[in-house]
Amino acid sequence: MDQPGAVDSLLQEDRVFRPLPGLVMEANVNPQELAAAYQQAAHDPEAFWETAALELEWFKRWGKVLDESQAPFCKWFTGAKCNIVHNALDRHIKTGNKHRLALIWEGEPGDIRKFTYFELYRAVNRLAGALRSLGVAKGDRVVIYMPSLPETVIAMLACAKIGAVHCMVFAGFTGRALKDRLRDARPKCLITADGFYRNGRVVALKAALDEALHDDRDAVDVCVVVRRANLEVEMNPDRDVWYDDIVRHEKPEAHTEVMDSEDPLFLLYTSGTTGSPRGIVHSHGGYMVGVHHTLTWVFDIKPTDIVWCTADPGWITGHSYVVYAPLLAGTTTLLYEGHPLYPQADRMWHITAKHGVSVLYTTPTTVRMLMRYGSQFPRQHDLASLRLLGSVGEPFNPEAWVWFYQTIGRGECPVMDTWWQTETGQIMLAPMPVGLLKPGSVSKPLPGIEADVVDRAGNPVPPHKGGLLVIRRPWPGMMRNVWNDPAAFRAYFEKIPGVYLAGDVARRDEDGYFWMQGRADEVINIAGHRLGTAELESALVSHRSVAEAAVIGVPDKIKGEIAKAFVTLRDGFEESEELGKELKDHMRRELGPVAELKSVKFRADLPKTKSGKILRRLLKAEELGTDPGDVSMLDEE
Repeated sequence: MDQPGAVDSLLQEDRVFRPLPGLVMEANVNPQELAAAYQQAAHDPEAFWETAALELEWFKRWGKVLDESQAPFCKWFTGAKCNIVHNALDRHIKTGNKHRLALIWEGEPGDIRKFTYFELYRAVNRLAGALRSLGVAKGDRVVIYMPSLPETVIAMLACAKIGAVHCMVFAGFTGRALKDRLRDARPKCLITADGFYRNGRVVALKAALDEALHDDRDAVDVCVVVRRANLEVEMNPDRDVWYDDIVRHEKPEAHTEVMDSEDPLFLLYTSGTTGSPRGIVHSHGGYMVGVHHTLTWVFDIKPTDIVWCTADPGWITGHSYVVYAPLLAGTTTLLYEGHPLYPQADRMWHITAKHGVSVLYTTPTTVRMLMRYGSQFPRQHDLASLRLLGSVGEPFNPEAWVWFYQTIGRGECPVMDTWWQTETGQIMLAPMPVGLLKPGSVSKPLPGIEADVVDRAGNPVPPHKGGLLVIRRPWPGMMRNVWNDPAAFRAYFEKIPGVYLAGDVARRDEDGYFWMQGRADEVINIAGHRLGTAELESALVSHRSVAEAAVIGVPDKIKGEIAKAFVTLRDGFEESEELGKELKDHMRRELGPVAELKSVKFRADLPKTKSGKILRRLLKAEELGTDPGDVSMLDEE
């Protein structure tokens, strides 16, 4: 008898890719060291994470590595004193990293700015001094409503340096989404820009902010405005100040606040693909250890690397692997302002070649979007600088994974397909560059992470049977609370007592590799068979004509639910009734008769959140004629 909550798995993927011998020989962590790390982490996880913490500098050492006395409100490195900016900037100024490039920024029009660690350090200090002069103090919240600009990175670091809690709000938000975040965070200060460039047009950001605050112009004490697009903006003389004016006379040195390891570093609102956004709180000490360790291990970071994580700083991926982790590791991070298709579909490959990017970390959505335009664009550029690829955000269907590996990575660059969340703060499941790769799998939990696949009662499910992904043991980068809502925080750990419930469906194969199958609330129940959307969509994308696919369940009198597919086509293919029938037949061949499609609807684009995740609930609402709920997350591009 099937276990309650288990999900049927139909997709079979047998391809395996081995790392090149040269990469294994040059890796920071070789296979023997990796095996020893797994053994140590299983035997003494606190000692494992303590070793990781000792790679960073602390003002005062901890009394205890992990305190679970008030679980699930766990504390890491209790009693320790630190500041993440000391490790991300200050300590590099005393070493040979002082004149190494810290940040490369490219604007959509093609303008470029570069900062060495010393230059970034001085810019952060000037803004830190200015914020203190404006009355911002330790513990105050600062909302950063900014696009991908150098000043965005500077603002995040300046807030952390003085002990303020930064709250990034993605620049694509307007109206209610922005107001709700401001109302919940109650910031002392807000930092924004006059405007920015996106997909060939200028977005008037300050005007959007003023409109959102029209009914509550005193929502913040002070608003700092960065001049980017040289737009004429309305400046409230009692509230608004120009960024250049407040930093111009500040000193290039500023005191770094001594923080407790558990002091909050930032709060970040979840993307809300399936519900209301929540302000996730992360702390200085544990988060610092978690993101530094995972970047250096998973992406095998070298001193000469140029890391391009394509995420916007407004998302957790941007926080962790655009800003903090690369700077903690002393490497170079790249930031791009604009749209990946502007002015044409080779912009990512143009940037990669021009700046010599060696580590490219992006999303399956981005890969599928670019794959839609074929291989002619990447072939126009020299991508030989790439040595590692990465993916995050949604399940990576095998066909897109293989395209990324072969077309972009030349069959030489391992693809680090990672799983983690805003709530986890750091990468949790991922391959290592020295390990075997299976297209579509996020491989295994990293050393120190204990993950499992269980049914709704919390019982482990057998291999190849899908279930709920849980984490059984605390980890340093874990969220510390939900802002203003501790009950919401406890709910993550109480639905299945004693574990963190991720909300995702996964399966595990006989080798212990994990395969993500979608969100738990996106499982489709067809005639008693519970199927994850990720497998159904992967089967569709394996067809030569399909660029992207989203599958939802719609009511059926006989089977309870039946699948309906929404499909975007690659260049060179046109929608037709014959192609729709071909896709239905293809699905049955790939997954069997259980995976029957009621219909296929062709679309120019799929509705996505502003972070690139497909909004299946919006498709379902359109199909059933129900209320779609909050659509502020919808990316109108």
